[in-house]
Amino acid sequence: MALVKLEELPELQIAEGILGRAVTAGSVTVFYAQLAGGALLPEHSHHNEQVVNVIEGELELTVDGATFNLVPGKVMVLPPNAVHSGRAVSDCRVLDVFHPVREDFRGGSFGGYTEK
Repeated sequence: MALVKLEELPELQIAEGILGRAVTAGSVTVFYAQLAGGALLPEHSHHNEQVVNVIEGELELTVDGATFNLVPGKVMVLPPNAVHSGRAVSDCRVLDVFHPVREDFRGGSFGGYTEK
């Protein structure tokens, strides 16, 4: 059991205008993200399954060429290796859950996604 204080975790810059903090447990990583309106998440994929939960705001998510608008109450489940990108339609708070653990998010060492 562990009590984690989010404000004490290293802040990761995922892309310009997208910052967050990751909590890693035995088999999952939970990522608390803040996106500035207009921020772009470059196209990428990873071996982790991902559940995207918009807590506040609106996020446009493109998965394998199909675009979805996510708002609170709409949750997107991405299978491993799904190619995806995003755009913050407004300022957003997003809670992402990854399985298995995102090793690249441990310890604040993530270098961010870059435009291709």
